Amino acid sequence: MGSSSVVELLPKDYGYVVLVAALYSFLNFFMAFQVGKARKKYKVFYPTMYASESDNKDAKVFNCVQRGHQNSLEMMPLFFVFLLLGGLRHPCISAALGLLYTVSRYFYFKGYSTGDPQKRLPIGGYGFLALMGLIVCTISFGVTLLLRA
Repeated sequence: MGSSSVVELLPKDYGYVVLVAALYSFLNFFMAFQVGKARKKYKVFYPTMYASESDNKDAKVFNCVQRGHQNSLEMMPLFFVFLLLGGLRHPCISAALGLLYTVSRYFYFKGYSTGDPQKRLPIGGYGFLALMGLIVCTISFGVTLLLRA
């Protein structure tokens, strides 16, 4: 490869994409910490994943906190793949969509954590639009690769 490094081959603005990925990782740590606090507060101890309403009067609230984090974990691989791949062709757009996704996921989690699952959607729902945009950026990258001369 000579004197070129992988960093030199990446788009100049790809650093924004990398920073958004790191930011989302901090959001994940925050959500995990909140689940840990909820475990202590509502007395739901490991390895129990979800509380049983017959055993715990606060089961619904705890389960909503747990589910908000779990859903974010389920979506994280897709988010990272589409962010990192789409960002190779459209780094600024992908970084902006990734930031929107991250902020919406915060509100999704906070709304879910109230114990009323409907409260996850008013702002949290924008995350799905951001993810769709990232998918479009990734498709654009794939088409660009296929159409190269």
